[in-house]
Order: sequence, then C-alpha cells, then structure tokens
Amino acid sequence: MRENKRERVWNQQFSFGDAEKERIIQNMSRELGVSQIFSILLYNRGYDSPEKAKSFLHYEKNDFHDPFLIADIEAAVDRIFCAIDNKERICIYGDYDVDGVTSVSVLYLYLKKLGADVGIKIPKRESEGYGVSCEAVSALSNDNVKLVITVDTGITANKEVEYAKNFGIDFVITDHHECHGELPNACAVVNPHRSDCQYPFKCLAGVGVIFKVICACEIIRCRNKGISEYEGLKSICWELCDLVAIGTIADVMPLVDENRLIVSMGLKKIESECRPGLNALIESSYTRKNGEGSAQKKITSGMIGYGIAPKINAAGRISDAAIAVELLLATDQEKATRYSEILCEINKQRQLEENRIAHEAYEMIEGSNDFDNDKVIVLSNNEWQQGIIGIVASRITEKYGLPSILVTFSGDYDGNEESPYDDGKGSGRSIKGMNLVEALKDSEEFLQKYGGHELAAGLTVKRANLEDFRKRINEYAEKNLSEEALTVSIDADCEISMKDLTLKFAEELQILEPFGVGNASPTFIMKNAYVKRISHIGGGRHSRILLEKDGTVLTALYFGVGEGQLGFGEGETIDVLFNIDINEYKNVRSVQMIIQDIKLTAEYITQFNKHKKRFSEIYSGGKYLPSENVIPEREDCARVYKTLRYEYRNGTSVLDHKTILKFVNHGSLPLINYIKLKYILKIFNELNICNIEELDTDIYRFEVLFNSSKTNIEKSSILKKLRSQCDYQHTDNLK
Repeated sequence: MRENKRERVWNQQFSFGDAEKERIIQNMSRELGVSQIFSILLYNRGYDSPEKAKSFLHYEKNDFHDPFLIADIEAAVDRIFCAIDNKERICIYGDYDVDGVTSVSVLYLYLKKLGADVGIKIPKRESEGYGVSCEAVSALSNDNVKLVITVDTGITANKEVEYAKNFGIDFVITDHHECHGELPNACAVVNPHRSDCQYPFKCLAGVGVIFKVICACEIIRCRNKGISEYEGLKSICWELCDLVAIGTIADVMPLVDENRLIVSMGLKKIESECRPGLNALIESSYTRKNGEGSAQKKITSGMIGYGIAPKINAAGRISDAAIAVELLLATDQEKATRYSEILCEINKQRQLEENRIAHEAYEMIEGSNDFDNDKVIVLSNNEWQQGIIGIVASRITEKYGLPSILVTFSGDYDGNEESPYDDGKGSGRSIKGMNLVEALKDSEEFLQKYGGHELAAGLTVKRANLEDFRKRINEYAEKNLSEEALTVSIDADCEISMKDLTLKFAEELQILEPFGVGNASPTFIMKNAYVKRISHIGGGRHSRILLEKDGTVLTALYFGVGEGQLGFGEGETIDVLFNIDINEYKNVRSVQMIIQDIKLTAEYITQFNKHKKRFSEIYSGGKYLPSENVIPEREDCARVYKTLRYEYRNGTSVLDHKTILKFVNHGSLPLINYIKLKYILKIFNELNICNIEELDTDIYRFEVLFNSSKTNIEKSSILKKLRSQCDYQHTDNLK
C-alpha cells in the first residue's frame, strides 16, 4: 500500500554557532533563571528578550482585548438586550461540532442568567445539513421566535436572513469562518475575519467570538447597573472559561494571545470546579481518583483534544448534538453520568463506522487514484455517513500527504436531477500550502455551496458536476500546490543529549503549557541513540523502545507504530525526533520520550549503501576475501527459511531486505550480513525452496513452497560460483 509520499524533513530551529543568538540565549537564561535549553524554546517561539518572555510566561497578568473593537458588536449587544427587555423569544442557532456545542452552551447559560426567553436549535447533520436553512427559519417562526443568534455558523446565510424577514425574525450572526462574498444583511455580523474588523486577534474559535459578545454584554450590563465592570467580567470569565477552552482546543485554534489565556483559565477551572457533565466524561476516559497509588490526572489541552472532544463531537456526527449540550448543561451528577454513558456509546459506534469507511476509501485510492497527476484525492460513495467523512478525510490526508475530499450522496441515484440523492455532501482536508476555501472558490461554478477554513472545509455538489469538480480542483492544485508543499517539514526545537533529560527539566517544560497550534509541545532531536531493547504494547499496535546514549538509558514510546513497522532492530543506532513526558507509576515519577519520528543514522545508511555496492561488485564476478563472511552455511539458510515460513504462514508475502535481516538476527549469533542474505534469497529462488520476486530494490514478494523433501544447497550453481570467487591468497592482508 502506498504510504505518505511527502518526504519527512526535520527542521531544526536552533543550532549553536551563531554568536549573537547564543548571547541572547545566555542573557535570557540568566535573567529568567531558567535552563539554557528552556531559553532556546522561548527564542524559537519568538520571545527573544527577557521582557517578551516574561509577558508570555506570565500570561495570567495580561488583559483580554476590548471586545468593542470587533465590528458590529455594539449592534449585536443592543439587539440582544432589546430582545431581553421586550421578552422576545430568542433562538441560539449553532453548529453540531464541539465548537458549536460549546458556543450554544455558553450563550444559553448567560442569557438564562439574564432572564431571557431562550431556546436552542442545532440542525441534525444527516437530515438537515450544515448551517441555517429556510426550513428551519419557518419552524422557528411557528415557535414565535423573533431573534436568532447564530454561533459558529451563519456567515454565508444571506438567503436565509432575507427569508426570515418575511416572518419578522431578526438575525445576529456570530461566526469565525472565512468571509467570502457579501455579508448577510443581518442586524449584526460579528466575525473577526471581516475585512473591516479592527480587532487585533483574528484566531478566535466560534466559541471565542460569542464569548467576546458575552463580555461586551456584561460590560454594558455592569454600566447600566452601576457596578464594577472588572468584577463582572472576572466573574463571567470564570463561569464560562472551561467551555470556551474546550471549544477553542477542539477547533484547533492557535494557543497564543487571548486563546492562551482562555485555555489556561479553562483548564484550571476544569481541575478545580469541574461541571458534572465534564466530570462524568473525564471519569469515563481517565482515572482521576485520589488515594494511594493514584494521583489526580492533570488536565491538559492534549487530554481535552484527544480524549474528551471526540466524545462530544460524536453526538453531532452520527446522532444528535443536543445530547452533548444536555451533558454540558447538566447540573446533577446522575443526569450527567447518564448522558456521558450515551456519548461514550455513540463514540464507539463512530469509531467502528470510521474504520469501515477508511478501509473502503483506502481500497478505492489504491485501486484507482492517479498519484502522478492528481494532487487532490476526491472520492465519493452512496452509503458513507456524512458525519464521519471529515475524520476519514483527515486520516487520508495524513496517510498520503495530499489534500482529500470525500463526498457522500446518501443513497442510490434515481436519475432525477431534482432528487435529494443527487446532492452530495462533502468534507475536505488540506495540507499547508493549499488554502482549501480558495481552492473551492475556484471551483464554485460546480458547487451548490461551500465554506470553512484554510485546512478544512465542507461543500455540496451535484452528482452530475462531481467529475468536473474533481478535474477543476486538481487543475488548481497543479498550479498552486508546489513540490515544496509536498514535503513534510517537522519542526524540532534543538538537538539535545541524554544527560539533559532530567525530571527537573521535564517539570520546567510544563511552564510553557498549554500546548497546541502556535505553541507546540517542545520537540527535540537526539542523534546516534543505541537501540537496547524493543517490546510491543497495546496488542502490538505501539512500541516501547529502550534507548541508550552516553551511559544513560531511557524509555521511549512510539504510538501507532507497532510490530513489523519500525524498520530497525535491536543493536542498531537511530536518530530520534521526540517530545518529553513525565510518567507516573505507583507514585514514582520518571522522564520518558514520546517519539514522533525516527531515522537511521547517517553512518548506518552509509554502511548499508556500502554493503549494497559491494554485493553488486561480487555478484558481477568480483573477488572477495574470506573475512567478508558472504558464503552462506546451511545453518544460515535454515534461519532465513524459518523466518520466511513463519511470516508467510501469518499472511505476510512482501518484506524488505532490512526487515528480514532484523527478524533473522533477532537474538541469534552469528549475525547474517546484507550480502549473505542477498545470496541466500537468490539460492532459495534457484532451488525452488521459495518463489522470490524483487519488486523494487531490496523489496521482495515471496512464496514458500513447502517442499516435502529436504533440498541440498550444495546443488546451487550460484553458491558454487560464489565460492569460486573467494580470494584466499590475500587473507592475511585484510584489515
């Protein structure tokens, strides 16, 4: 199967040798009282002076930006208070992802606190689709709604806003998706991405935008009541910051500026005053009990992003996002536990469906995708679940290193172009270097609607237009997606030695939290680490590697890379790109490495290439010395045969040369070298012990023939020729 075609290049951001940089690092280390490596981490993140670094590290002392700098926010506040004062029915209209669910929840809590007559509307993904619809507007009019406040959606609802005026319904739009085209003619359109918006921070999540609207409302409320604006804002920020943090993390917003402050506050609140719903969800995912042998689990952005958010998201993907809202709004633990159990079960169903769709998509890609010409993978199916295809698109883009768009038509086409089965709902993911919204804009003549962000977007396309769309977006990619963009550049802060990996240093790194986009978890490079031991965990899906360097041994975990996937073995030296983690077990804390990528050392690759060249020389008839140890013995052949037989019986029929060497030499002496193994495989093929086809350089497809009678390798003409080439006369001169 074709893997990620993009080369993985390690971009080391800091290297010693620049006197001016080193002077800055040393000064920061001295002024801040931190280690030199920690100063390098600050420098890499743009904090190149003690003053800048202190502002970043002591972010809790910073203030939020003035919400009234956002365009239209005053009009939004006025219309909201008008609705409350006149007892008008308000509907909060949200999206069905985590950002939308948390946005709905924070606004609902705030408006209820003000005594508003307020309800919630989140469309069901499968039956109603994304965003505001005219059908939904008609239904809201029947419920006597007079004001709709959109959260995390609505920036493209031009037609729906106009339609609502027929029923006397006003709209306040709050959104953070990119604006393209004319803005809706609403009472207010609050979006930092508006071209006329002067707000200094553009990277708020949808929940961040509505949080700013709430802050503006609170300022006006305090002014009208004659009470302290500071105290009012402080109180409302603490009340809602946990939900705002979850939405911000889940929507993968940069954790810098206001987002860093929001998320930091939110994580602290979850640890100290966890809502019943969140507490139930965390309890179902992590151990948080206090007592001997167990410590309260530290709440991190990673825990929220990978453990909690997917469960909240699952409701909107395959069921009803209202379940997730009920969880977040729950005030008693019994109700919260019930909703948590429902979400966990929905998430299990989501995982099964996701794996099924991914398997089908991979088969389609391997069978039909033209990788040489198509830089955007576009797939369609009649039965894929709309709520799952976005996650699968992410997996495809990660696996193949290319933008991908999955479209589901949700049923067999009946030939009628007005049929609902003719409308395909699509979800796409892109790579750095191709703005997906801009790419869709270039193809908009073939689309019914589209919207989203630079790296993720949704669309609707008619079945008849799908092929034209596929062609157009690939033409766009051909012009705009450079070869450089097809290279994965993994940023690493600096090279580090094993002796630097102390518990004290690992604890120092925690000062930089929360980690996320814009403030990535520190990543380091270690070169020439010796692989002391390899074991596989998690049913063989992950690897635990014991690495040694300079007399120090540490454990490294490599998640998602399991048995048969490492490409190296015990006794080899490797270069490692990794993060640092603190492992806590039975009240003992220790440092461990979390591997992100591995490469064989340059010295190892040089030696391997030298062996390949030497084999070519000998196979072409060149002489060799006995000490080169290239003549296979019967015991060597037996070891190789047992390895191939074992792999073949377990369903493996393709292996590369290095992997075979790793299997053959594991726990066995003497070691079989590159040249000897090459000859053994050729002898097996010659004597019909195995059918072996070299698919590419050092990659073999093999079939073990299970001959009933033993085969004498001495009959091999290849072996006889090899022996005849040995130069016994120069044995004593070899060094």
